[in-house]
Amino acid sequence: QAQFVQSGGGLVQPGGSLRLACSASGFSFSTSVLSWHRQLPGKARAVVAFITRNGTKTEYITALKGRFTISRDDAKSTLYLQMNNVLPEDTAVYYCKASQAAGPDIWGQGIQVTVSS
Repeated sequence: QAQFVQSGGGLVQPGGSLRLACSASGFSFSTSVLSWHRQLPGKARAVVAFITRNGTKTEYITALKGRFTISRDDAKSTLYLQMNNVLPEDTAVYYCKASQAAGPDIWGQGIQVTVSS
């Protein structure tokens, strides 16, 4: 059974750091395009960053550039989102997604990140 299990969320102060992780099993992680999405309070879920199959290309929404870093470790079948200098407006539920070369998308269960002092 394909699974994408998230970890690392929680409460962090403005200006602080947090690392989210998604551990994959049951599907071909290394051949999947991976992405992070977030759902802000009262808003629809939206993509915020993605990384290509070989990890050579990453893209971010403007609000995250220079603060967040998406990365992947294919040997560990794990996707990361390093969040630095977080802002209150980063408060959201964060989701990871694997877009397989063949087969359905695999979503993580979602994890809450709250930025507050």
